[in-house]
Order: sequence, then C-alpha cells, then structure tokens
Amino acid sequence: MSADDGSRIFAKYYAAPHPPTGTAPTSTDYPGANPYPTVKEQRAFEKGLLEKTNKSTSDVILYDNRIVVFKMESDVMIYVVGSADENEVLLYNVVLSLRDALGILFKGATDKRTIVENYDLVALAIDETIDDGIILETDPVMIASRVSRAPAADAPNMKNIDLSEQGLMNAWEFGKRRLAEGLRHM
Repeated sequence: MSADDGSRIFAKYYAAPHPPTGTAPTSTDYPGANPYPTVKEQRAFEKGLLEKTNKSTSDVILYDNRIVVFKMESDVMIYVVGSADENEVLLYNVVLSLRDALGILFKGATDKRTIVENYDLVALAIDETIDDGIILETDPVMIASRVSRAPAADAPNMKNIDLSEQGLMNAWEFGKRRLAEGLRHM
C-alpha cells in the first residue's frame, strides 16, 4: 500500500519458504524467490511502479516482468504483484477483497490516516488474505470477521480479577453453585 504522495504505508514481500534442491539459499533466480531482497531494491521497484501506475488507466499492468494489479481507494493505492505466469483475475480478486475487507473494518473510511491509525488491523487483514505468498481467502466478509479489534475502553477491567489460588477456588465454587441451581430448575 502506498499513499498518493508516494510514501510507503505497508509493504510485504513473499518468497518461497524453501528454494529448489541444488539452488543456493541466497539465490533470487528461481521461481518463487523474492526478486527484491533489500529495502533499497524494494523502494526502487515501488517508486518505478508508482510512476507507471499514476499514468495508467487500467487496473492491471505488466511491470518489471511482473503482473501488477492495483486499485485506488481515496488517497491510498493498493497493489498486489505476482509473477508473469500468475492469474491476473485471481490477483485482481485479492485486491478487491482486501479493499472491501478494509472498508468493512473501517466502515467505509479507507484512507491513509485511518490505515495508519489502525495499522494492526491492516496487517491482520493482509495476513488473513495472503500467507507466505499463498492466497488463503478472497471473501471480504470472512477476512473482516477474522480480524479482531482491540478491547474497547468500556470493556470489563481485567485488573480487578483475583487470579490467586483463593480467587480461582471462589470462581470454581460460584460456577458449581450456578450449575446446581440451573439443574434444579430444569
């Protein structure tokens, strides 16, 4: 994700967990390898990508021998990049589902400020969508339902709960009494 001013908001690069047999562990010339292992290379790729997509009228382009699918949402550009042999329709579906899931989570306010303030939810949504480069889910409702928000300020205060042995015994006795009362009323 990047903002319309060119700043990077969120970037996650994936590589195959294990290189093919006989390939050096530091090699980047096998299928599934991360072609941009350093931050400098990533930033250069992202800068060129932003320049190319700002001029583009379509949502799917070929850049640096990679399929790039993107969608502008308010002042944020959402990108999904795949190898040249990836299915661009599936990648486009990932972009749309991520955009829609963020829309559900943020109640339609998917802008740079909201994304930065809720960075943890964005990271969780992306992790629920893609894991190690494998697309797990494309249903925005499912993605949003798997992302949990932090407890609200008006949630029960956990500081007043007695976790000592006596406190646990009191809770056990209370539970036994409630269960016995419930069984008697049946």
